[in-house]
Order: sequence, then structure tokens, then C-alpha cells
Amino acid sequence: MIEYETVVGLEIHAHLKTESKMFCRCPVSSGKDYSYTEKDEPNVRVCPVCTGQPGTLPAANKKAIEDTILLGLALGSKINPKFNFERKNYFYPDLPKAYQITSSTNPPVLGGGLETELVVGNPSTGSGQMEMTKFVKLDHIHLEEDAGKLVHSGKYDDDSSLVDLNRAGTPLLEIITKPELSSGAEAAEFMRNLQAILRYLGISDADMEKGQMRCDANISVRKKGAKELGAKVEVKNINSFKMVQRAVDFETERQIEVLSGGGKIEQETRGWDDNKGKTLGQRSKEFAHDYRYFPEPDLPPFEVGKGKDLDPEIINDRLPELPKEKKARFEGEYGLSAHDAHSLTANIDVAEYFERLIEKLPQAAGNTEEKKKIGKLTASFMITEFLGKIEVGKGVFDTKVTPEGFSELISNIDEGKISGKMAKEVFLSMLETGKSANSIIKNKGIVQISDDKELNKIVVQVLKENPREVELYKDGKIQLLGFFVGQVMKLTRGQANPKMTNDILRKELSK
Repeated sequence: MIEYETVVGLEIHAHLKTESKMFCRCPVSSGKDYSYTEKDEPNVRVCPVCTGQPGTLPAANKKAIEDTILLGLALGSKINPKFNFERKNYFYPDLPKAYQITSSTNPPVLGGGLETELVVGNPSTGSGQMEMTKFVKLDHIHLEEDAGKLVHSGKYDDDSSLVDLNRAGTPLLEIITKPELSSGAEAAEFMRNLQAILRYLGISDADMEKGQMRCDANISVRKKGAKELGAKVEVKNINSFKMVQRAVDFETERQIEVLSGGGKIEQETRGWDDNKGKTLGQRSKEFAHDYRYFPEPDLPPFEVGKGKDLDPEIINDRLPELPKEKKARFEGEYGLSAHDAHSLTANIDVAEYFERLIEKLPQAAGNTEEKKKIGKLTASFMITEFLGKIEVGKGVFDTKVTPEGFSELISNIDEGKISGKMAKEVFLSMLETGKSANSIIKNKGIVQISDDKELNKIVVQVLKENPREVELYKDGKIQLLGFFVGQVMKLTRGQANPKMTNDILRKELSK
């Protein structure tokens, strides 16, 4: 049986987070959220330039170009010393000029790549999971203007479409990878890693649900070990990480099925239908489109370098600590495992919240060991209790729990005032009410009993009330220790310190 392997290249579009459009001064949004998907009236953020009126002239958005170069610097790319915009000519109803201004043939950013962390099956055993990293190379990154949007409203008849040009002219990055991904899981994880970089840089919220990031996948299969690529199928209409994985995996299986049946893969464009869970043919790509590219006559070429139109040294000063660097620092500074550090740094809002929380904890100001101890405790509670109960990934935390309030909870756990079980109960109340941990603990009266003498009295009382079980324990039935712990917890309404209770019970039972 012939074995096949998948080869995937991605074309990723991301809206840049600028106040105005790419070649005019129309606002990208009418509100705080820059996304064009805000519920504006159609065609209110338009002007003669972005609607393609005769005689108008474009003026390039410098910040958008700087943001593109910033991404290139973050990804280790080469910055083109001279690039230019050109016209890509084609007709479509949502493209008012009948051409798109782009920089795809002589782009500002060349090469580079992104190290992607993956969790995959262990090939040596055929089961289990292991973590690995894969460096995915980029071909280039270019900058262009987005088109408008067709709205299929059915307002006039079932086949009608309306044109909304609010989005037309929005600055749009296009990130082109080399064909180096080999599964749907890899493609989806690459997208997540890229989204994290864009958010860390502050140049895009890259929310796929809002259309701020989208991708097309170029998918082919070939015989395992072959050097030549198979016929490429471009899959469009991919709007979520889950869709990326499903679309690549389905298309891989479809192509293998065709080849296994003696058929031939046609080079074509297909669309992903998420409801049906499959790709559907749209148009043949046997012949490339002739877009008749030519340099944009109304925009001069841009030069990059010291004293030029754009200075990469000045742009480089904007580079923040990126996810990979922050992850390594969290591992070293707070003693976190690679898994926990990755969980806390994959999203910039989570990482910043964790550090604000740590700053509020006096234990973190101590020596290295104390800092690591409190860091591990904080990370563990955040990951197991916090991240699963809040809305992460939309640019902000949707939670009433402040770092100050959360730090009180962590301090109470660290000082042994409340148990882990109590902490979970307190945290749920914090999520619901927004009140501080200390006020909830006081109102509920759930401070953990950690006084040696008080606990010893309770343990002695429990042993006196259960003489038969004591004799059985001393005769070798040591599993009864759990029974005694339960009795102590019952008597103290769960407020006894578990570790101290176990230690005192063992001591009293050994007499």
C-alpha cells in the first residue's frame, strides 16, 4: 500500500490595528474596537479615495508599513532595503477601483520564520504524547489594502448581494509560509503561535471570529519520501483554528482517496463548508490569473535604512519581550515547568495578568526559592482554576477578579489559612461577586485550623470515639487513616489543615 504525506503552505491575512485606512484617512472603526465588524451602518467609513473616485490620490499609512517591518524583525526576516506598491488588476463588485494596491511582487519583508510548539503522538511507541518544536519558514510578508464586503441579505431577492465598503482600504498583512507544514494540527498550531506574536507586538488583535485574521491553505499530497510536490489545491473560507485543522485533514484524505483510486488531483480552488465538514470545488486553477501587475504610479518606492524613509533601528526599539523569551524567563525566574510556562505565555493578557498578580505577593520579593515557591503555586492555581472559567482570547479578560483580590487568595493558601478545597470555593465566589478573597473568607468563616494544640485535641477526641477502628489500624489495617482524617474533617466542617491532621493522627496512632 502506497504511503502518502501531506504538504501545506498557508496564506494568512491579518488586519493591522491602525486608526486610519491604508491609503486614505478614513477611520478603520467608529469605536474603541478597531475591527471593521462593528455594527456600523454600511458605507459610513468611506471617502472618494477608498471608493475609487476619479482623480483621487493615495497616501500611504506609515504606521502600517512600520508595523509590517516590526513583524518581520520579530520573525527574524530580512527587511527589503527598497520596496514598492503596485496595482493588482481584477474586477469584483467589492473592489471599487477595479484594482488592489499591494506590495506582493516586491515585498517589504523577506524570509524569516516561526518556531511552533506542537503536541503530537509518540511515534516510537504508537501511543501517548510528546512535545516538539518545528521551525516553519516564511516566504515573505507583504502589505496591501483589503477589499469591501458583500452582504448576502436577500433584501431584494434570494440572489441579491449588497456592497459595504466600510472595510475597503483597511491595512492588511499577508504572511506567506513555505510549504513546510505536514498536518492540520501543525497548521492550526502555527496559526495560534502567529496570533500570539501579532498580539504581543500590539499590531493586530488577530481575532478569527471577527474576521481580523483569516487564511487560505495550499494543500497537496505526495508519496512518502518524494521530493516533488503534488498538485496544489487551495482551500478558502477558513475562519477558525478548528476549521484550519478540519479543512487540512479532510482535504488530505480526499486527495489520498482520489490517488488511491487511480485518479488525478486537479489544481483548483475549493471552499471549506464547515456545516458539511468538507471542501467543495469552486473553480479550476489550471491557468494562473493575469493580474497585470505594474508599479503604483501615484506612490514612489520606499527606501529602508538609517536616514531613509523608514529606519529599522528605530522600529526595532518597539520590539517587546516575545512569547518564546517570556516563556524561558518564567521557567527560570518562577521555576515553572515548560508546560505551565507555555500555558501562561501563549496569550499576552494571561501573561501580563500573571505578572501583575505576582507583583502583589510579598512572598515574591523574597529570595529565589521563595519566589519560585510562590510562582509555582500561583501558576498552578491560575491554570487549573482560573483559565478554564474565564473568557480568554478576545483581547481582554472577562473577569471581576482583580490581581489584588487574587493575590489575597494565593497568600491565604501559601500561609496555610485555607485549604485547596476551600480556595476553590472562595474563588468561585470571587468570580461571581468580584469581592476580595479576605472578605469572602471572613463572611463564610472558613479559615483553616492550623493550630497544633487545637488540632491535637480534635484528633484525640476522634480516636476516643472510634476505639474499634483504632485497634484495627494498629493491627495493620493502615488504610483506616483516611477514615480518621474524614472524621476530623467532619468535626471541623472541612477546616482542619490536611497535612497537619495526617501528621498528628500518625503520631497519636503510634502510641
